[in-house]
Amino acid sequence: MVAMPENIHYCGGADGARNNAEKIPGPMLDFFAKKAFKHKLWLHCGSIGEIIPGDRKLYNTSFLLNPQGDIVGRYEKIHLYDVDIKDGPSTKESDTKKAGNSIVVCDTEFCRVGLSICYDMRFPELYRIMALRGAKIMFIPANYTMFTGKDHWEVILRARAIENQCYVVAPAQIGRKMAFESYGRSMIINPWGTVLATAEDRECVIYSEIDIDYVEQVRRQLPSLSNRRPSAYDWTI
Repeated sequence: MVAMPENIHYCGGADGARNNAEKIPGPMLDFFAKKAFKHKLWLHCGSIGEIIPGDRKLYNTSFLLNPQGDIVGRYEKIHLYDVDIKDGPSTKESDTKKAGNSIVVCDTEFCRVGLSICYDMRFPELYRIMALRGAKIMFIPANYTMFTGKDHWEVILRARAIENQCYVVAPAQIGRKMAFESYGRSMIINPWGTVLATAEDRECVIYSEIDIDYVEQVRRQLPSLSNRRPSAYDWTI
C-alpha cells in the first residue's frame, strides 16, 4: 500500500490552482490507475484539485485505488484551512475550494480505512466517527505549515492514533512551494501512539509494516472505544 501527500498534482499559489485542477476521472487519475495496476498495489493518491461542473471553486479531493486501478474510495476535504496567524502564514482555502460533507470509510483486503486531508486532523470527532465505522488505518495526507507543524504535527497525529486505537499514515509535503514553507516529517504511527517511521527533512520515502491484529490487541487491552457512554454526551452545545 502506497500513500502520497496533499496537493500531489500541484503545490503552488492560488492563482494556479484552477489551471492545474482536473475532473475525476481525468489524466491524473488515469496515470495513478495505471501505476496501481502495473505494480499490483493499493494506491492512496494524496489529494488533487477537482473541477466541480458549474462552480468556480474546486474540491480538494483524495482517492484510493485498488490493485486493478479502480476507485474504491473518494473524499472531499471537509474542513477548509482559513487561518490568519499573527507573524505567521495567512491563507483562506475557502477562496478557491468548496468543502465536502461526507465522512468516508472504505474497504480494502486488509481492513477498513478512513480518508481525511491535512487540516481535518484538528477535528477529532471526524476520526472517532471513522473508527466507530470500522476504520483501522487513517490516512492524513498533508501540506502542513512549518509555523504550526514544528509544535503540533506529531502531537496531533499521535493523539488521533491513541484515542482511536488505529494506525495513522500521514504523508506530507516539504519545502517552500507556496507562500509558506511546508513542514514535512511524513509519519506512520501505530495504535499505541508509537512513531514507526518519520521522514527526514528532505524529499524521501518512508515505510513500515502495519499489523492489523495489533489494532485488535490494543483495543482489547485498553477498551476505551467500547467504554464510551454516548448517552452522556451532550452535542447541543
